[in-house]
Order: sequence, then structure tokens, then C-alpha cells
Amino acid sequence: MKTKNFFKILTLAVIVLFQSCSDDEEIAVSGLCPLVTSTIPTNGALNVPFDQVISVTFNKQMRTSTITNESFTIEGLSPIEGTITFEDDASGTTVKFTPSNNLSEDTTYTGRIKTTVKDQEGNALQVAYVWSFTTGITIRPIVLATDPIDEATGVPLNKVITATFSEAMNPLSITNATFSLMNGTTAVPVTFDYFGALVTFTPTVNLLPNTTYTAIIASGVQNLSGVTMASDYEWTFTTGAIVAPFVVFTDPLNNATNVSLNKVIRATFSEVMNPTTINNSTFTLMNGTTLVPVSFSFTGAMVSFTPTSALLENTTYTATITTGAQNPTGNGLTANYVWSFTTIGSAAGIPDIGSLDDIASFGGNAGVTNQGINTVIINGGIATTAASTLVTGFHDGLTGAIYTETPLNVGLVSGGIYTAPPTPGNATTFAIAQQALLDANALYIALSPAAMPGGIDPGAGELGGLTLAPGVYKSNSGTFNISNGNLTLDAQGDPNAVWVFQTASGLTVGIAGPTGAKSVNLINGASASNVFWQVGSTAIINSAGGGVMVGTIVTNSGVTLSTAGNTVQTVLNGRAISLVASVTMVNTTINVPN
Repeated sequence: MKTKNFFKILTLAVIVLFQSCSDDEEIAVSGLCPLVTSTIPTNGALNVPFDQVISVTFNKQMRTSTITNESFTIEGLSPIEGTITFEDDASGTTVKFTPSNNLSEDTTYTGRIKTTVKDQEGNALQVAYVWSFTTGITIRPIVLATDPIDEATGVPLNKVITATFSEAMNPLSITNATFSLMNGTTAVPVTFDYFGALVTFTPTVNLLPNTTYTAIIASGVQNLSGVTMASDYEWTFTTGAIVAPFVVFTDPLNNATNVSLNKVIRATFSEVMNPTTINNSTFTLMNGTTLVPVSFSFTGAMVSFTPTSALLENTTYTATITTGAQNPTGNGLTANYVWSFTTIGSAAGIPDIGSLDDIASFGGNAGVTNQGINTVIINGGIATTAASTLVTGFHDGLTGAIYTETPLNVGLVSGGIYTAPPTPGNATTFAIAQQALLDANALYIALSPAAMPGGIDPGAGELGGLTLAPGVYKSNSGTFNISNGNLTLDAQGDPNAVWVFQTASGLTVGIAGPTGAKSVNLINGASASNVFWQVGSTAIINSAGGGVMVGTIVTNSGVTLSTAGNTVQTVLNGRAISLVASVTMVNTTINVPN
């Protein structure tokens, strides 16, 4: 009987224990009372996202009516508002607090669960649960660079302003409200363009000379995530004075004679011009009082004027470029530029060289190489249908582009460099090179024995020491040499005298040794523009350096002017044209004849 009573008393004690929670922590942990088992974010968490949903997980199901904005609070610098929801899981033990607004950056928040929360049996949390966490710092976009830079001077009047940000920006946030260009208190209208993190601002009118402008990017600009800059970005720059363009040189030169009847007239300016201002009003070509119609084309700073019909023989023409010719900023020449030239007396027997008229060297599809520090191409350009990387040791006198120059390989090309891409080669320069190749092939055929038969070989292949009248000369052995002395070409008073030399294999000028250089001399009115060499393989011109070679050399397989290590200048008054191989020169001067 006593045993039964003991078990009844024990059972009643257990029931009472489970019906009310104890303040004893061990009893609470045993599962009788509710406890917070985890939180998101955890206590002490750092760099918490601004849109964080805060959650608390209990050890048992809770009575939802006891969990409210009074019993579950989040407080930063002040209490924040939010919505409380309960996770729909099997246990129903997780409650979430969703802030009404994003959390503030770099702020420590304190979460608190009060003892008024209860479980399903009505047992209360015995001790308030308190924890804290800290949000991260917003990574805001910044301006890394501008063009012009801050306090820049001498800025061109047609300057396109750019700003490079630390990341790609939202184009919709780049507007006249967030970017302004000011001349004092006057806003300058601009248009916008976007290239990832680069934004361009193009004034709709030219800037004023000698004027300080202020550019402002407002903090309202946003990245792709909607984050703004921390503050406005402001910089200033000052424009330069008006610089008028001028004519650097012309082809033909002023007072040139024996100009070919199919001559393309060219003028190279000090800068790229506005094509719309180069027209029949600003350029005229006159035969006395008769206007000669021309068409226009543009290559960088060079403008070509092509007569629509052949020029007349033995006629003086006057070309004029007026002050109406302007650069892109609207500045014109300060005075009319006028020059004259006279055509040849007769075109008979002179081969048509087409676009090669302005090409000093053509390197087929293999390139053009300079290996000296003093190579100069005067009044002409170089070209190849190869990539621009196969032109080495030169810089373009028209554009300033550099083609693999080193301190030991420096060459100036006054008339432009024309190649296939990559940059600085482009579609325009490649088209010019392709036309040069077509004209080179046509000239090679026009100079061949099939087209010009009857050539003689007065020196059995050796031209040195001879004086030759105009005519066609063909090597019987397949090679021509100029090694026993200089070659003299005597026009006998005829300025239109033509010499054509044909060799099925090679052409060699000069011999080894410091005094081995040989030259071609012109007398009695002979012109370098009327001397042609058709070479079946390779031409080697004064490999020891020095000498003066004359004429347009057209080879199948390459031209070499001097060799590496020679410092004495080698001169070619003519052109070095190769159909399928490269042209190499060392300390060479090439003068392109008119």
C-alpha cells in the first residue's frame, strides 16, 4: 500500500514539473522551456547585407500570438520597423523579422526577444535573448579618370569629354540632370554615349578658345545595382587658342616640271581637315582661265584632287586652296595657298604607274623593313598588303603612327604608311595598299620583254662605265650589274626620254668594300621619273652603303638597299617596288620623282 502511494505522489510531481517552467537553467535546457537556439545573422556577425531578413529559431514550437513587434525588436540608432512572419516548416519553430527599409551601412544592430514570448504550452522564455550584428559598407562607384584631366590646358575646341568610372554605370542615370558642363554660369549642351565604365560627353557646339570650363558629375549617377556616388565629382579645364591649319607640302611641288599627264594632285595639311569644306569652291585647278574639273578623296591629313580627264601636254597649271578649307573645329587657312606646275611635253613611251606615283616603296605581301637610324622617305609613302606589324623601323609623318621603331631603327615616311590591319593599319590604308599592288603588277607586265620587245645588251650584262641613250635594254644572261663604274644616262636634250632595263633574274648595283658604291648619273635633261628597272627576282642596291641609284625598280622577289651596319647614306631617286617579297633598307634616302 505504501508503494502505491509513493508512485502516485511521484506522478503528480512530474505532472506539476512539466506544467510550469523553472528558473533553473538546467531544467530549461532539458526541453521544458522555450530557448533561442540560433539566429540569422549570428551574434557578432559583420558585413551583414542591407536587405537582410532577420530570423530566430527556437527549440520548440512557439505560440505565434506572443511574438509581436513588442516582444521581437531590432534596434540600430533607433528602433526599426518591420514585419514578423513565421516559417512554414514541420516544426514551426522559426520566426522572421523583415525590415520595412534596408538596413543602414556600417551600423551595429541589436536584436531582442523578450520573456513575454511563450511556447504552445504557455511556457515563457525565462531570460530575454539579446544579440547584435553589424552591417557592411556600401561600395560606391567613383570616377577614376577624366579626359581632359583636372586643370588641363590647351584643350582642343572640339574636345569630346570622357569620364572613366570604377565600374559600369546605369546609362539611364547619365543625363543632363547628373552631368553638366559649365562656362561660368552658362550650361553647355552635350550628348552622351556609353562604353561600359567609360562615358563620353560630346558638346553639341565647339568650345570657346582660351576659356575655363567646369564639368560636374552629380552624386545621383548610379551603377547597375542602383548605388550612387558618395558625392559630386567636379573638375576644370581650359581650352587653347585657335590654331589655323596650313598646307605642309604639295605633290607636285610648286614650279615642278615634267609632271605626268595622269597626275593625281595632292596637298598635305598640318592636320586632318573637314571633308565637307574641301570642294570645288575651296579648291580650283586652272589652265589659264579654264577651270579643270577634279574629284576629291581624303586620307588622314592628305587630300587628293584627281582631274576627271588627262592633263594637257607642256601646259602650266595653277592650283589654289582657299581660306574656306577648314579643320573640324571650323578654323580655315589664314590665306589662300597657290602653287603651279608644268606637265611633260609628250607622254609617248612613258609607262603608266597609276597609284605608285606617290609610293616610294612597296613590300608586296611581306612588309617593309628599316634597319638604320637615318632612313628618310621624301615626298612619298610606303605600302604593303601585309599586316601593319610587318612594317618595322618607321614612323608615319602624316599621322604620327609608329611601326615598331627602336633607337637603332628610325625611319621617317613623309607621305604616309599604308598596310592591312591591325591598327594603325585599317580598311582605308589596306585599300590603298591593294590598289598599289594592282598597279605594281600592271607596271611589271608593261615593262616586260613581251610588252616592250627589242631590248639590247650593250655591255653583256655589265652596265658600269657605259653612257646610254634612251631606249629598252635587256640582259641576255638574265642579270644586270653596275660594278665597273657608274652608269650614265644621256637624254640628249629630250626631257621625255625613257629608259627601260629588263632582267629575267637579278639586278646588282655596287661591289663589296668601302669604295664599292656605284651610281647612276643623269645628263642633258634626263629625268629619274622616266627610268625603269624590271627585275625577275631580286635587286640589291649598294650593299656596302652609299651611291645614288635612279629610277623605279620593280622586282618580283624583293629589293635591298644597303645592308645592316652601314652608316653611309644610300640614295634612291625613284621607287623600290616588290611584288611578293619585302623591301629592306639601311640608312637610305628615297626621293620620289615627280
